[in-house]
Amino acid sequence: MEQLSKDQTIALREKLIGKSCQLFFKKNPLKIVRAEGQYMYDEKDEAYLDCINNVAHVGHCHPDVVKAGCDQMKMLNTNNRFLHDNIVLCAKRIISTMPEKLSVCFFVNSGSEANDLAIRLAQIHTGNKDIITLEHAYHGHLTSLIEISHYKFNLPGGIGQKPHVHLASSPDTYRGKFNDITHNKEDLADIYANEIKEICENVQKDGKGICAYIAESMLSCGGQIVPPSGYFKKVYENVRKAGGVCIADEVQVGFGRVGKHWWAFQMQDVVPDIVTMGKPMGNGHPVAAVVTTPEIAESFRKTGVEYFNTYGGNPVSCAIANAVFDTIEKENLREKAIVVGEHLLDSCHLLARKHSIIGDVRGLGLFVGIELVKDRETRIPATEIASYVVSRMKEEHILLSSDGPDCNVIKFKPPMVFNKENVDEVITTLDRVLKEVRENTELDSLIKLPVIKSEKVMSKDARNTFKKPINKEETLSI
Repeated sequence: MEQLSKDQTIALREKLIGKSCQLFFKKNPLKIVRAEGQYMYDEKDEAYLDCINNVAHVGHCHPDVVKAGCDQMKMLNTNNRFLHDNIVLCAKRIISTMPEKLSVCFFVNSGSEANDLAIRLAQIHTGNKDIITLEHAYHGHLTSLIEISHYKFNLPGGIGQKPHVHLASSPDTYRGKFNDITHNKEDLADIYANEIKEICENVQKDGKGICAYIAESMLSCGGQIVPPSGYFKKVYENVRKAGGVCIADEVQVGFGRVGKHWWAFQMQDVVPDIVTMGKPMGNGHPVAAVVTTPEIAESFRKTGVEYFNTYGGNPVSCAIANAVFDTIEKENLREKAIVVGEHLLDSCHLLARKHSIIGDVRGLGLFVGIELVKDRETRIPATEIASYVVSRMKEEHILLSSDGPDCNVIKFKPPMVFNKENVDEVITTLDRVLKEVRENTELDSLIKLPVIKSEKVMSKDARNTFKKPINKEETLSI
């Protein structure tokens, strides 16, 4: 295939690709030509440490996953209306990780398709239409999901809130509507859950019932939010009393990212009625699934309308998903998420002791957020600084992103092969970048500051042999 220069690629993209399809790092976008493990490489073969790509769950281009897909593609790929072992074996693997009542699978191609089908199942099973969703939530790009994604419909050019969509506050205990300044932290789960109760009661007063409550088990686009303990238990109880079902969106945080469990909802000791998954399931290959109860699946069957998805659950996709499961178990990636995740959290907390611009550090496993604020008392978001930090870290060949309602939360959700040495490299580099911020004082105008060149980035060879842990106590001395 013809090899294009970066300029040629940019020119063709501007000419042929829709302008609303945006890139990371707009000013100087990266052209990535290959990847391996937790590293991505540009057209100059420069290595970038990937801290944000949760799609490549078991590492970019994992050889066992690639081989499984290639071997199956050489033999057969067809739709799931023919009998094949891979789909049932994949379903068996998924079900084995779930609570007992979640025992029926539907296969689709993406997290968006999974969430769309979940809503359809909920509507048919309950006979209701009203849906409860959360502020700043994102559940996918299909029309049905834009309607329930405050992250999208609330934008200036968005579609706005539909009458059947009911919005509850994001259970953010740091800068949310209710937080640890305005209320006792122990009460926040009840306070946020009471909003759901009120919505349910108001819908019932109008003579209707709830169709579903949908939420990510931990909110990613919403700012790496970990809901307070007990929140989901109280929410699920209220939703079910109002005739609704509870949907756990695990597209971003499932498949062992939290370490202690396969699924993040298990951290709150709840059992959803429907679970959706995508992204990590195929390590970059488009495969996703919906898991539900026999009762909900039976309601769907009784409609008499066949569910048909040409590529959902095809032999190649399921071979790849099975290989991802094998890799997680063989390489003990859940256990690794616990150990490396704790090291990352500890390192971020240590960094926060040195840099007052870090207002909050939160997360579980390899799902961590650092919230930047201009002042710890007022908690005013440091949006421009977060943008500056992400840009500077890219110059240091470390890929991060910022998100949340004010785009002031630095996100970590790397491939599960991320290790302690990677953490040390990120933290020491971030320490240096935040020192630049501190030395340039004028925080409100930081976005206008010139880029400060620092140490030369590691070469590819040096990066690949980087093994010696850094003494963080010494490096981050306060």
